[in-house]
Amino acid sequence: MSAEKLSQLQAILRTGGRTLVAYSGGVDSVFLAKVAHDTLAGNALAVIADSPSLPRRELAEALEIGQQFGFPVHVIQTDEMADGEYASNPTNRCYFCKSELFTKLTIIAVAEGWQTIVYGENASDTGDFRPGSTAAQEFKVRAPLKEAGLTKAEIRQLSGQLGLPTADKPAMACLSSRIPYGEPVTPETLVMIEAAENFLRDAGFHEVRVRHHRNVARIEVGPEELNRFLDADLRTKVTQALQKIGYAYVTLDLLGYRRGSGNEGLTDRPGNRY
Repeated sequence: MSAEKLSQLQAILRTGGRTLVAYSGGVDSVFLAKVAHDTLAGNALAVIADSPSLPRRELAEALEIGQQFGFPVHVIQTDEMADGEYASNPTNRCYFCKSELFTKLTIIAVAEGWQTIVYGENASDTGDFRPGSTAAQEFKVRAPLKEAGLTKAEIRQLSGQLGLPTADKPAMACLSSRIPYGEPVTPETLVMIEAAENFLRDAGFHEVRVRHHRNVARIEVGPEELNRFLDADLRTKVTQALQKIGYAYVTLDLLGYRRGSGNEGLTDRPGNRY
């Protein structure tokens, strides 16, 4: 079934002609960029948006993957932080981020004659709270993975077959997703979050989120990694490191990392106007 969907994905990409791929270095966008390059050759270009919400390691890894697998990656600067609606961090923050991205991609497409813009939403994302998909619809940005019916699990499987290092990469949302809705997004806060997560990854944790609650860091790691915090020396090192970064208090979420925990407790999702 996955092979059939891959063929369908290739057919969908061919209908788009010259194609810009919104690229982030995550599982979905790497797979989409690789298949688009293999299918369309010089008629596909991956474009990654650089902004304070993108960790420096993610940017470096995304560029390295493009170089390793032979598909070109163009870096652009996006300025969502200048948008007060984004910076105020409403529940539909992603709408404003994607609108900024797709605006910049549309300008490139018009100037350089690209016919289609695509991004990495997949079939598993259906029904999830994704304000960014509204922006995609407004800008007529296609989601070929979703159109082909490819699920996250199938994308990981096919990525492994293609030898992509992202096949087993943990999900990675932007740094702004670590800040509770309604708390402002600032460059200074994003720097703190990035530094804290870098420390934990360097300490050997695989799945990591540092949720920023003003002067409190709430650490989420994979459920199978929670027991590592039973080690008193590790707890002390983590606490001291994050306090040095600027957090007064360091806590561990006993449920561990789970997708979308930032949306927990939302009911009517105020501010979701799109």
